[in-house]
Amino acid sequence: MAKAPVLTSRADDFPRWYQDLITKAELADNGPVRGTMVIRPYGYGLWERMQAEMDARIKETGTQNAYFPLLIPESYLAREADHVEGFAPELAVVTHGGGKQLEEPAVVRPTSEMIVNEYFSKWVQSYRDLPLLINQWANVVRWELRPRLFLRTSEFLWQEGHTAHATYEEARDFAAHIHRQVYEDFMLNVLAMDVVPGRKTVRERFAGAVNTLTLEGMMGDGKALQMATSHELGQNFAKAFDTRYLSRDGRQELVWQTSWGSTTRMIGALVMMHGDDDGLRVPPRLAQIQAVVLAIKGDEAVLAKVRELGDRLRAAGVRVHVDDRTDTPFGRRAVDWELKGVPVRIEIGPRDLESGTAMLARRIPGGKEPVALDDLVALLPKVLEEDQALLLEQSRERRESRTAEVSTLEEAVEAATAGGWARIPWAVLGEEGEARLADHAVTVRCLVAGDGSVPDAYDAPGNVAVVARAY
Repeated sequence: MAKAPVLTSRADDFPRWYQDLITKAELADNGPVRGTMVIRPYGYGLWERMQAEMDARIKETGTQNAYFPLLIPESYLAREADHVEGFAPELAVVTHGGGKQLEEPAVVRPTSEMIVNEYFSKWVQSYRDLPLLINQWANVVRWELRPRLFLRTSEFLWQEGHTAHATYEEARDFAAHIHRQVYEDFMLNVLAMDVVPGRKTVRERFAGAVNTLTLEGMMGDGKALQMATSHELGQNFAKAFDTRYLSRDGRQELVWQTSWGSTTRMIGALVMMHGDDDGLRVPPRLAQIQAVVLAIKGDEAVLAKVRELGDRLRAAGVRVHVDDRTDTPFGRRAVDWELKGVPVRIEIGPRDLESGTAMLARRIPGGKEPVALDDLVALLPKVLEEDQALLLEQSRERRESRTAEVSTLEEAVEAATAGGWARIPWAVLGEEGEARLADHAVTVRCLVAGDGSVPDAYDAPGNVAVVARAY
């Protein structure tokens, strides 16, 4: 009798496959309050690697990390009308503390523009204080009606950047720099995710922003996922909080601002873009474990060799784990590591020692082959880079093969509802057509210029709308 598959097939039930994989790869569990989650060590290890890579890129821009309070006075949110209107349905509000009703309710932060701007208005006095570049790694709460682990949870982890500049041009250019040199670079070169950089329509932009730049990725089922966003806030928040500076000419001027963020949603994207019916496939540059060395049996010589090989690989800069738990059946351990998507398994048993080889199993392209033990340390970095490139290539091929060029709204809806994306001239679709897409649960994910670059304006001639169903 054939063994039952470990996971539901993606083709049979993509949402169930996703949930199965999150659970069986030990990434996360549902929390005790609806919409919350417990991120398990293996899942949190992925987030730590994402944090490290992102944090380095953010700091290269001159941005510094800080921390702002979780609780925000409710009155702060009323200062920017579009912002509060955009977040009102998602707010969690604290009305009691210390056994008493609070004089003023406190909102659990859904984002930190309000609390940050309260302090920016104190810290910025002169042009010498600009640009002010701040980032924080934190949690936020947005009360989610249809939760799904990592993709939509009432509490999630993220980084949020907030900056203040002397001119519109400086703020615009900084938002664009974060969009491309921080977010897109990270997604392409670490997450191995093909993404489309573009500009949000007025309907889809961040509440309180004058422009939102986005990165959209195609998941394994053809739906889109917004990966990260960078916003030009103009002077909306500066006016609300009276954040002014004394210019070189001796005039009081309002600052120009940006905000930008990425979240633990990227872990969900990792699952849905790279996962297969056998589990996760983690890009080698991201993986906290790039290679696992498995002892097939509890033979002393085998155990000594796997530990020695682990030390040699570690010394060569490979992030390695030695699995010498020979009291657990080898087959079960191999399946567990496959589920977790570790890029490379090196399997060693008594027969391998006799032949001077190890079995090299590559998770990303699949397949196994014997490799001389003496060659592994030199071979592995090359293998890992090949597999990193393959994941990016596969994600790009998926998007290109499942994106249709269309000329009517009806064709766009047909492509999106069939499990793909559509590209349609914005001049043809327009805001009226965008509103009609919503009747089919389809949205404009972003606008791109005809050559694929990010347009300077949402109504620039030649703009193309990228249309899809989305998470």
